[in-house]
Amino acid sequence: MNLSLCMIVKNEAATLPKCLSSVVNVVDEMVVLDTGSSDRTPHIAREFGAKVYDFVWCNDFSIARNTALKYVTGDWVLVLDADETLTPGIVPHLKNAAASEEYLLVNLVRQEVGAEQSPYSLVSRLFRHHPDIRFERPYHALVDDSVSAILQKEPQWQIGYLQGVAILHAGYQKSAIAQNNKYAKAQATMEGFLATHPHDPYVCSKLGALYVETGKIDQGMELLKRGISACEEEYEILYELHYHLGIAYSRLKNYQQAITHYETAIKLPIYPILKLGAYNNLGSLLKASGDLNGAKKAYETALKIDPKFATGHYNLGMICKTLNLFTEAIACYQKAIKLKPNYAEAYQNLGVVQLKVGNVQASITAFKNAILLHEQGNPEEAMRLRQGLREMGLV
Repeated sequence: MNLSLCMIVKNEAATLPKCLSSVVNVVDEMVVLDTGSSDRTPHIAREFGAKVYDFVWCNDFSIARNTALKYVTGDWVLVLDADETLTPGIVPHLKNAAASEEYLLVNLVRQEVGAEQSPYSLVSRLFRHHPDIRFERPYHALVDDSVSAILQKEPQWQIGYLQGVAILHAGYQKSAIAQNNKYAKAQATMEGFLATHPHDPYVCSKLGALYVETGKIDQGMELLKRGISACEEEYEILYELHYHLGIAYSRLKNYQQAITHYETAIKLPIYPILKLGAYNNLGSLLKASGDLNGAKKAYETALKIDPKFATGHYNLGMICKTLNLFTEAIACYQKAIKLKPNYAEAYQNLGVVQLKVGNVQASITAFKNAILLHEQGNPEEAMRLRQGLREMGLV
């Protein structure tokens, strides 16, 4: 079994080395299609041993990805973007799946690094080098439709997925989105596709979510509802449609409708880790509506799914603090800080609870750490917190 990495890139000199370093000893071949870089991207790819090909960009990701596929010679294909890395722990499982006889495609769990909303997704990035597999859709290009068509004709194949995070993605952090003008590019491309595919559930989900994120809430909700009407048993897409409607109704302060959509999303039969965002957002809404026990249960469920979810530990700490469960709150904040050492808000609230239970020195230490971290990103809060400590006679 030979495994080929297949990528399309443009001006990725800053991120490409980390990406290729994560796979250079895993794959047997690296195919990189450069779509017009003006930096050292092609040179970096060649330094790692990649075969680099040039492509004139045509504003269609699927055409570019299908062109890259033509150069692949391996039995299996792994698709990554330059702002993604493969996790070392998934490699043995990935190779075992590719060595099996039954799989046509294996879905991988991708984690959005630093994300607080919907931190996990399931992506179709590992598949057999089958002549009929191709990417479709000009943005968020997928092979899923072609795989479904193959399965109807060749029912001996199966679709599988690997448990555990396989891909780390840094591209949806706010700085990366702003720097690369991602929202504007995505909107233009998806609107073009929607014009000829007005009821495609996937594009309704992605473009609807983008509209909500950029403040076009009415347009976004119309698309998301249209997607639900058109979506049948594509449960991962249906989850995203309900999830983003929950966000939209929250923005409109229609909390009961938001709760209904999150609860609907949670009930869908999909991989549990994908539900993390819905559980977390549901907890926040239940807390805001005064249902503290319901919120506590939602956060606890999220943490059962992913014990490494730092935001979940912090949110559970806030609930425990409100319920005067101070020992539990301290433990939650400490877990959040262990997982995310630069978590200023967790240090700050840890300081508050330590003070409530009489641990003055521990409280001062937590507050000082919060101030140091706030000074880097929120100097006004650092100043306010420092002034509050002076007024309490703690410094």
